Amino acid sequence: MKVLLIGSGGREHTLAWKLSKSPRLTRLLAAPGSDAIAELGQCYPISVNDTEALRDLAKREAVDLVVIGPEAPLVNGLVDVLRAEGIACIGPNKAAAQLEGSKVFAKEVMAAAGVPTARYARFSQADQAKAYIEQTGAPLVVKADGLAAGKGVLMCRTTEEALQAVDDILVNRQFGDAGNELLIEQWLEGEEASFIAITDGETVLPFASSQDHKRVFDEDEGPNTGGMGAYSPAPVVTTAMHKKIMDQVMIPVVKEMKNRGIAYRGFLYAGLMIADDTPYVLEFNCRFGDPETQPVLYRLKTDLLEIFQATQDGILHAIDPVWDPRPAVCVVLASGGYPGSYDKGVEIRGLNKAGAMDDVLVFHAGTRKDGETWRTAGGRVLGVTAKAPTIEAATEHAYQAVGQIQFDKMHFRKDIAKRAFGRVK
Repeated sequence: MKVLLIGSGGREHTLAWKLSKSPRLTRLLAAPGSDAIAELGQCYPISVNDTEALRDLAKREAVDLVVIGPEAPLVNGLVDVLRAEGIACIGPNKAAAQLEGSKVFAKEVMAAAGVPTARYARFSQADQAKAYIEQTGAPLVVKADGLAAGKGVLMCRTTEEALQAVDDILVNRQFGDAGNELLIEQWLEGEEASFIAITDGETVLPFASSQDHKRVFDEDEGPNTGGMGAYSPAPVVTTAMHKKIMDQVMIPVVKEMKNRGIAYRGFLYAGLMIADDTPYVLEFNCRFGDPETQPVLYRLKTDLLEIFQATQDGILHAIDPVWDPRPAVCVVLASGGYPGSYDKGVEIRGLNKAGAMDDVLVFHAGTRKDGETWRTAGGRVLGVTAKAPTIEAATEHAYQAVGQIQFDKMHFRKDIAKRAFGRVK
């Protein structure tokens, strides 16, 4: 199969790596790709938001399948344009992608499907939102309705923080049009988990569970980021909880979308808060998570292209994925200052040493190659991922690999996966 991969980050480098292992793959293309992805396939400098150019590339190269990594092209309707040309793709269409594109829409779907989620109110006027906050009191979660690159969720422990969040979203337009409307949600206490599945519109096939670390600093302090690390499996998703998530969240949502005349095909990611033995949905994403993709796909033994082909053919029920029983841990190395401003073009040293270690893969999220030198080119730079027989050993191994890599102002959390110690069997 000739496959076109859309995207350029750590998730896409991981997808490219996994796809390149498939005996079904004849050629891998990527747009825009990256210097790291270029070592696995041919890259084309086309923006993920240039729908017409991506369509033309897929037609010109006669690709058999398009795999869409990031959320923006899904919400923009790239799948609709490609399928209209008879081009198969992995990802939901524009209508289905509103599950991620609009938090208000997602809440409406959850309400109709009976999915557990936090109580909320929606506002487009700052004064009304602030009056609600004053009346309700903190802690609260304030969310921009639209896409905000994983940074539009503001955890507000005090009333003052919540009032400022309203100003940031509705008045100061910190997230642009994503903040035309906001949600103010009940603060849930519990343990988070990432639950990712793929569906052909009928069968919902779950991937291995994982847990992300959103906050930039240890002990979950500081602002939200795109993700500072992840591990798989997540011990909070027990066998019984797994069944609850499937029965109370994943299957009902796919059925509700079908009831609305929307055939949901592609990845469905539920960001969960497990509280009082209940899986509350914090948000839905319509694509693989980043950095969850790194440890999850590192553990997947089954051919990913086989899963994708079954999704396209509507026979996902025939797939029974095989997983490496060893846990995997990904530690994100970020540029100093992220998620705020940061320098680019900083030399990265030690990649070869880390990459030469057994059971270690270093995925590139924001890098570029300058001759033989790798340099930083983003906020999240690398995802150092390791496997070992226990979660404790996998974590230690990942940090040993991290210790081989250096770049100026390199920042990483030192507590990735620590809450799983003693709990992963």
